Amino acid sequence: MKVRLLHPDHDTALQRRLPPALTMMVEDDLELRTLYNAMAGGDEFVRDIAAQVVPAGLRDPAVITYRQQVLADCLANPAPVRQMYAIAADGAEVRRKTFLGAMLFRDPEAILRRSVRILELLVGNLKQLRAVCDRHTADFDSAGLRQFLAMIAEQLSDDYLARLDDELAELHLPRGLLLSARLGLGNKGRRHILHRAAKLSWWERLTGNAHNGFGFTVDEHDQAGAEALTALGGRAINDVANTVTQSADHVEDFFARLRMELAFYLGCLNLHAPLTESNVATCFPTPTPIGAHRFSCRGLCDVGLCLTTTRRVIGNDLEADNRSLIMVTGANEGGKSTFLRSVGAAQMMMQAGMFVTAESFLADVSNGILTHFKREEDATLTRGKLDEELARMSNIVDYIGLNSLVLCNESFASTNEREGSQIARTVIDAFTDAGIKVVFVTHLYDLAHSLHARQNPGYLFLRAQRRDDGVRTFRLIEAEPHPTSHGEDSFRRVFGVAAAAAQTAGS
Repeated sequence: MKVRLLHPDHDTALQRRLPPALTMMVEDDLELRTLYNAMAGGDEFVRDIAAQVVPAGLRDPAVITYRQQVLADCLANPAPVRQMYAIAADGAEVRRKTFLGAMLFRDPEAILRRSVRILELLVGNLKQLRAVCDRHTADFDSAGLRQFLAMIAEQLSDDYLARLDDELAELHLPRGLLLSARLGLGNKGRRHILHRAAKLSWWERLTGNAHNGFGFTVDEHDQAGAEALTALGGRAINDVANTVTQSADHVEDFFARLRMELAFYLGCLNLHAPLTESNVATCFPTPTPIGAHRFSCRGLCDVGLCLTTTRRVIGNDLEADNRSLIMVTGANEGGKSTFLRSVGAAQMMMQAGMFVTAESFLADVSNGILTHFKREEDATLTRGKLDEELARMSNIVDYIGLNSLVLCNESFASTNEREGSQIARTVIDAFTDAGIKVVFVTHLYDLAHSLHARQNPGYLFLRAQRRDDGVRTFRLIEAEPHPTSHGEDSFRRVFGVAAAAAQTAGS
């Protein structure tokens, strides 16, 4: 049985596209752990799955749309999705309900009994799943859930489930062991086969005349004879026990897979609830083929900020089709870093098949999303900040590919403006020439001004809006770079207007 809720054609392998160090860097810079915790809803398993699915972004817009449709169904019908997840979680952990001693002693009959018990519990889960699917068949419209429900109806029919019950009842060996064997070399037994014992008629059950063939009667004090008979039966039971164990493993694996895939959608349900309560706009983004350099949005917000503040989050509108570089400058604390995180998080959520925190969002699929944000001073004092920045950029260059997206926040600002601008220009030119999209937040006026002077139609320059009275609107507007970041506004806010006036007079 195949689940195929994350991919239309096969069960998806959750493989991260970046090495652990770069993955951790992206999670830190984009504050994705806030997203994962919100998706968890207190379930650590859901959090772990979210942390695997989101970084393992899809690259096929058709598969992204497939997931979006499944998620839309889940959002419209949360109750049955949660019920199916609970059933799958119970089935995936069924072995906790059974005693392990039989596996330790390697007794074929004990192994058979335990495997039969596991299968009986799993069949109960299958029946529960079938009942939920039957009740909600008409509620789902997506291709993913429709094919899943059809698979359950076809492979778990009433006749099949009834036959399973009959077979499991027989595997309890209610009429004892009936086996056959052949003589091999040295008169040793071979080809020990367990047979289904014939059911007794009512007369045979009444009279106790149940033996129409050969049998064994062992004296109760004959320990050696009992052990020999048990070993003989074990040879016949062994193959059956192995088969039943494999069948139990197969059904348990199905529930484990179903639990994993539903955990992602359950995480999305958990995430959607607080966003809706906070009146945050969400939408399903429109993915376009890789390499198209498409990007436009309305009301784009940083999902991490939406989850951690009670204040209204200001979104940004942007039209940036056919742009290989988006350079963001402007006032301190004007929302530049927040915008950068909103772009990165939305791109990752889109490629995971999720909704995004925006009124509308359209972007081309990226081959990989990497970040280079400023860091604090190296606590070990083994190297300077510029060395550390260059080392991180070198790691990015080692793994970056064509049609990737790089998000830089105050990169190379740890040295003087002339050197920092020169390094940044070299990196930006190398990336854009290689077909890599760059979003760069900077206070380096020399860098921003020199790139703006090129008048390259593939470059877009945004500036954090600041009103004449110094108030930040937290919106970005298309505008050329200014030589100041209005640091005096921060000074006035921290020290007060009088202190600022005194500072001006003293200078």
